[in-house]
Amino acid sequence: MSIPMIRASISQSPSLSLPFTLSSTDESFSRRKRQLSCAPSELNPVRSEVSFCVGTHLIPHPNKVDRGGEDAFFVSNYNGGVIAVADGVSGWAEQNVDPSLFSRELMSNASYLVGDEEVKNDPQILLKKAHAANSSIGSATVIVAMLERNGILKIANVGDCGLRVIREGQILFSTSPQEHYFDCPYQLSSEMVGQTYLDAAVSSMELVEGDTIVMGSDGLFDNVFDHEIISTIARYRDVAEAAKALANLASNHSMDSDFDSPYSFEARSKGYDVPLWKKILGRKLTGGKVDDITVIVSQVVSS
Repeated sequence: MSIPMIRASISQSPSLSLPFTLSSTDESFSRRKRQLSCAPSELNPVRSEVSFCVGTHLIPHPNKVDRGGEDAFFVSNYNGGVIAVADGVSGWAEQNVDPSLFSRELMSNASYLVGDEEVKNDPQILLKKAHAANSSIGSATVIVAMLERNGILKIANVGDCGLRVIREGQILFSTSPQEHYFDCPYQLSSEMVGQTYLDAAVSSMELVEGDTIVMGSDGLFDNVFDHEIISTIARYRDVAEAAKALANLASNHSMDSDFDSPYSFEARSKGYDVPLWKKILGRKLTGGKVDDITVIVSQVVSS
């Protein structure tokens, strides 16, 4: 079977918020909103260890609400915390394959294996083992970030899910999408011709208390600019509310045909645009990208 790489464009319709977390194999795919208190500890004013305080929100593609969309994610409190997002490649639907099965199983495997002694807090090895354990047909882009209690954050990313680290209102670090060509990202697959954990972009950095990590599927980053992420995060003290606000902003932009989104901006830079006669009239390709939208907002707090 050849791998269908390009995600199909699907007609727009009103969206429905449907948050769900995948935190263990027993809770796989249960739909619920994750609300956590992020108050820093007042007992240890000098930070010796840190951990994540996490809020999540997922809005499925309007045409995929009945099955929860094709994104999946999990949150774990292992060590300093682990967060991960997988985005099922929708082109598999053309082969009568449910694209959500691969991404959900991948996240379920990662959740189960996160404490495996062979992983050793290495997100790239976690991807290796989770991918090897997958039996579903399909493919997915995926990102995993693991925080050690000493503040070291390790990231492994295959494809166009993304992550931003924000400190004092500035983007400290951004992942870069991995693409074969426009709208065709790297992906872990059930087929031999796909990418593997060895293709992951691997990064690490030291975080401090108060840093904020925004992770999401491309449904977030295709529709929301970095400056909008920063300004939205600044308006909310609660990470769950911040995640919800970012997801709603991405959803609104995705269905606005006049919004000059990151997606339309990139498309034009790659040579995709309106016909010449429209250009003569001063028009250009605009609009967001309707998609599943997953957002995880994590704040670094003293343990």
